[in-house]
Amino acid sequence: MTASHEHDTDLDDLDRALLNALQWDFPVDPTPYATLADRLGLAEDDVHARIRRVKDLGVLRQLSAIFDTRALGYGSSLVAAQVDPDHIDDAAEVINRHPGVSHNYKRNHPYNLWYTLAVPPGASLDDHLDVLHRDSGARVTRKLPTLQLYKIGVKLDMTGTTAADAKTEVLEHERPERKPDMEAPVLTADEVATIRTVQEDLPLTARPFATQAEAIGISESDLLAILASFKERKLMRRFAAVMNHRNAGFKANAMGVWAVPDEALAEIGPRMAGFALVSHCYRRPTYEDWPYSVFTMVHGKNARECEQTIAAIQAETGVEEYALLWSVKEYKKTRVKYFTTDWDEWIVAHDLALPAPLTPA
Repeated sequence: MTASHEHDTDLDDLDRALLNALQWDFPVDPTPYATLADRLGLAEDDVHARIRRVKDLGVLRQLSAIFDTRALGYGSSLVAAQVDPDHIDDAAEVINRHPGVSHNYKRNHPYNLWYTLAVPPGASLDDHLDVLHRDSGARVTRKLPTLQLYKIGVKLDMTGTTAADAKTEVLEHERPERKPDMEAPVLTADEVATIRTVQEDLPLTARPFATQAEAIGISESDLLAILASFKERKLMRRFAAVMNHRNAGFKANAMGVWAVPDEALAEIGPRMAGFALVSHCYRRPTYEDWPYSVFTMVHGKNARECEQTIAAIQAETGVEEYALLWSVKEYKKTRVKYFTTDWDEWIVAHDLALPAPLTPA
């Protein structure tokens, strides 16, 4: 299991306010750290120092563009697998080698291995999933793609002031359009180069976008214009911090899954998404052995906090048939990297058809 420490206890109130700002409302402008400093009443050097420190503590993973996988033309799905418990670590290791697997967890359920899978534009998600099913030795593999997205937006309240039953407005970038298949956008060479660059950690310099623009070979203003275009075209959901949940003090994460009748989905899905401590809320397919159509992810400092939020959702919606799946081991947690050569190498190594063009020039 990923090592965890009480690093959140090393943070002061300004650290926590800064981490909230980095997650919730990062300014995409020429001098973002100075803008944050003004907003929080700090010196820019202090903002740099605090960001450097929370990275060193392992609380902040990175600060980067967060793209919409499907809007970029990538196929994606949540996957649930039943694996022999005695061989689950080996199965997870095989699955983790796929460059499109960004999250992989062991959970307390007969479906005991849960991972997310993405494949490049033009590639077959089913073909990739067949390889992972076979090579991992899974007994059963269930594809659980998003049928409807009610909310996606991890915001860990570092101040600890959000109540278990608190409600919040679901913002536009937290409910992007999702279709089973989305056509890949036409991207210029500069746009592809920008995606490759801004998906990495933003430099801690006075003008970090100028630093990235120089690496791409474009001007700072051109880079900022491309980012604005990505957001307008809904390719990029936002620019924000990616946190290490456990080191930030959020030790528990629970996946509440709900058997919501089809006729009630339009009402109940958005209501579940409206709980502030629900970071992800989706409608997914059901199977004979899996009746749960709505998924809610909840993060808490401990199991009790997660249970309180799930209980509040149940009390408000009245859904009686549900299950709470706990993450008991984290095998992988990263971000999908788009337009890299890792995809080509994995596809060729597993004798699958290489989509063309996989990485535009």
